[in-house]
Amino acid sequence: MFAGISGDTNPMHLNEEYAERTMFEGTIAHGMLCSSFISTVVGTRLPGPGCVYISQTLKFKAPVRPGDTVTARATVIDLNPEKARVTLETVCTVGGKIVISGEAEVLVPRRKKNGA
Repeated sequence: MFAGISGDTNPMHLNEEYAERTMFEGTIAHGMLCSSFISTVVGTRLPGPGCVYISQTLKFKAPVRPGDTVTARATVIDLNPEKARVTLETVCTVGGKIVISGEAEVLVPRRKKNGA
């Protein structure tokens, strides 16, 4: 479904016969699909609703296979309250192995001051 929505029909993701002849020896999930789980964490958990991506770096470290369970994690590594920005270390794992690592900068909603 991701191939259809994104237009990325690379046979590496869709054609087992083709993918078996590559360095991955089988089909792999789209890297951008897997990295989108980071967006899920950022927009729903940490920092959470209302935040906006400024930037995201990604390093794809290992393939993700169809059927793998991807776990995404974000850890605050810097706060800039004046600019309402947070820098996050971002990691996706499969079975405890890092498959994607990176860093995100996120604009967070400002809290209203008490009584304001």
